[in-house]
Amino acid sequence: MRNIMERALRKSKAEYTEIRIESVVSSWVNFRGQELDSIGSSKILGGIVRALFKGGWGYATFNDLGDLDLRVVEAFESARLVGRGESELAEVVPVVDEIEASLEKDFRQIPLSAKEGVIEEYNTIILEYDNKVETSNVGYRDSFRKIWYVNSEGAYIEDERPDVGVVMSAMAREGANIQQGFESVAGGAGFQIVEGLQEKAETAAKRAVELLTAPPVTGGKYPVVINPKLAGVFAHEAFGHLSESDFVYENERIKDLMVLGRQVASEKVSIIDDGTIPGLRGTHRYDDEGVKTRKNYLIKDGILVGRLHSRETARKMGEEPTGNARAISYQHQPIIRMTNTYIDKGSASFEDMTRDVKLGLYAVDMVGGQTSMEMFTFSAAYGYMIRDGKLAECVRDVVLTGNVFETLMHIDMVGDTVEYPPAGGGCGKDGQSPLPVGFGGPYVRIQDVVVGGRS
Repeated sequence: MRNIMERALRKSKAEYTEIRIESVVSSWVNFRGQELDSIGSSKILGGIVRALFKGGWGYATFNDLGDLDLRVVEAFESARLVGRGESELAEVVPVVDEIEASLEKDFRQIPLSAKEGVIEEYNTIILEYDNKVETSNVGYRDSFRKIWYVNSEGAYIEDERPDVGVVMSAMAREGANIQQGFESVAGGAGFQIVEGLQEKAETAAKRAVELLTAPPVTGGKYPVVINPKLAGVFAHEAFGHLSESDFVYENERIKDLMVLGRQVASEKVSIIDDGTIPGLRGTHRYDDEGVKTRKNYLIKDGILVGRLHSRETARKMGEEPTGNARAISYQHQPIIRMTNTYIDKGSASFEDMTRDVKLGLYAVDMVGGQTSMEMFTFSAAYGYMIRDGKLAECVRDVVLTGNVFETLMHIDMVGDTVEYPPAGGGCGKDGQSPLPVGFGGPYVRIQDVVVGGRS
């Protein structure tokens, strides 16, 4: 493969050219209610050529290696048509490397019928938990991506990226009241991570049923403690996307807000994006531009100290590339994306956070939300009121909203242990969804959070 790709590179007249080829083997099983909704497998081979000429990018995709030489020429011609300026790429040392995945239990060797059997059991547990459980949605997905990457600077990388996961959802109904419970597990270690999840299936059903009798939270301002999963999602969605430099570079308002050296959070807060943490879904040795991933501090002790880059934005903004140019498949160009984003640990325990709270809220997980510039709205999966320092009744319809910078400044306690929930799903940006990412954090306490709910 290397000889084929390097020979094709020589056909390009561009200032810079790269080729990424992928072989993807995948399978899936999905139950909706009692019905097996979909089941199947696929094997795909394809690639993309990117060429840079006078500041303009051209690209061409293909599914036949016999077309590679032609696609290299087409990518250059496209770049030539749009190029009107100077090509800018930060310098990196070209690497030659091969990364082989290690799977404890290779899901490619598991028959599709056996995968279906595991998922059907989880689905049955949900449906039979209680007569108030009306329906379910239990899905399994796996993929094994083998990537070959080469560029005109001399880099050549072979990389294997496995990913497997299960998402379980239960819907319970009582009259017009409908509630859901969710659980998910995903990772790259092998099929064993999706086995033995009977308890999680039951938990999803149990939560849906329990939320039927939980009262809606009373709206207002509260001190709020968030769990590690919600802390990680907050770090990713509310702040992490603001740190992606294509967004910063193209948006004057965000450029004014995201000035390095500015205090943007409480001194107790550090937020990190790290593509090197073993075992997480956003971990890769190199990004899709052949740049080595690394640990990137975005906020350190409350101060904005970094942002995420491709080679192009790093050069334009006079900063270092960070290994964050990622593509969801060969059909897409790499864009700036997070890897594993988390809030770093502090020194408080969960008990420290609740002990002096007269009336507050403990918010758990997330089921949806949206962000707009520095404003966010998140729907927690559920919560518990905190009364006189103790967890009290379960509440539902928990919606947290606010300005991300104000919220970061209001963090007054950070837990002493970071957790990385092995959740399924992924990040969506520019139509490239769901990209596998990792997230996490400790328990975090935030003062004066606006909580929507019953008035």
